[in-house]
Amino acid sequence: MAFVVVMVQIFKFNIWKAARLSFPFSCNSHFRAVRHLLAQEKEPSQSSSPTGFGNGGNSHHHCSHELPILGLGDAAARVIPKSHPPPKSYKGLTPQKNLRWQWKSRKRSTEQAASSSEEFRNLREDDFSKEQKRPMPKPMSIERTKGSEILFGIAPCSLAFSQSKRDFFQLFLKSDSSCTRPVMEEFAQRAKACGVPVHHVRRQVLDALCKGRVHQGVCLEVTPLHPSSLEEAETPQVGLGTQLIWLVLEQIQDPMNLGAVLRSAYFLGVDRVVTSQKDSCPLTPTVSKASAGAMEVLEVYSTDNLQRFLKAKTEEGWEVIGTVSKSEVEDKVPVISCLEFHWNKPTVLVLGNEGYGLSLETRSLCHRMLIIPPGRTLQPGIESLNVSVATGILLHSICSQKIK
Repeated sequence: MAFVVVMVQIFKFNIWKAARLSFPFSCNSHFRAVRHLLAQEKEPSQSSSPTGFGNGGNSHHHCSHELPILGLGDAAARVIPKSHPPPKSYKGLTPQKNLRWQWKSRKRSTEQAASSSEEFRNLREDDFSKEQKRPMPKPMSIERTKGSEILFGIAPCSLAFSQSKRDFFQLFLKSDSSCTRPVMEEFAQRAKACGVPVHHVRRQVLDALCKGRVHQGVCLEVTPLHPSSLEEAETPQVGLGTQLIWLVLEQIQDPMNLGAVLRSAYFLGVDRVVTSQKDSCPLTPTVSKASAGAMEVLEVYSTDNLQRFLKAKTEEGWEVIGTVSKSEVEDKVPVISCLEFHWNKPTVLVLGNEGYGLSLETRSLCHRMLIIPPGRTLQPGIESLNVSVATGILLHSICSQKIK
């Protein structure tokens, strides 16, 4: 009798410990555990007492089985896993073996719940707490000169140093092992020779300076670059047979397109680039990066009256050539393929806006229109090329005729 009382007390203590553990089980396991316990409550009253069970033995059986249910409720159900359900009948067990089986089953469930809860707690503390407590780096405050801009990329910054069209304020280099590259050392030496302060900063600082664009580890604070006035530019002396080509851009608005056009113009040998002041993209650092630095080398001019400029060129003996897609062919101006054009006099090649092309006023001033013949039958909606791609093709077909 004393042994049974001790076992009951141990069982109560283990159930009390299990009730304090916060191990989550699924709702399905809750319902199954409660259903098992309710079924076991009804069985002793419905089934006959096994051999060797007196009234005292039956009372001990109820005590060891019903106390967890009445005292703990759902807490007891939460700690009983699906893998160890108690038997529905105890007729084949002696009183001591029956009580011992239930005690071992509850102990096994309690140990499993404790170990699982400890693993979950360790996972939470080890995997997440250190990242949350890690201090965030303080942003670096950089003083900027009023009216300056940030030039970024190796080629634009290098060519800006070599051309000296701008004033320089600060040079920012990425502070890691890549700064030991010869190109980075050369940047630092050129900056020091010009009296420009050099700062070695983290990549995040460079990203903030150029607003997330590709900087290649170099940023340079400079004065903005503006187009030169066409009215103040020198007019070259031309004659019959002189091979000069000027590229005129009417309202090109995308900086990436403008940069690509300037890169092609520089590569293919255009003598001068003229842009319209109205609704045209300015010469920004993005344009310089898209041009791979060609904007720093090539002289770019602008005019506030494009039609007047084209009329003046016509009077000077220049041929004004416009561009048009095959779907926009008109009868007013002769249209020829770029492969049929012969370059035998000073020429102005005019390209229009990305969306609607040349304006009607500009088209009326062109002597001829060039088209790029497609290599297949085109579907509606994709009958034209990007303006930078078309510029490269047209300039190559003309400049390849240059007499060397």
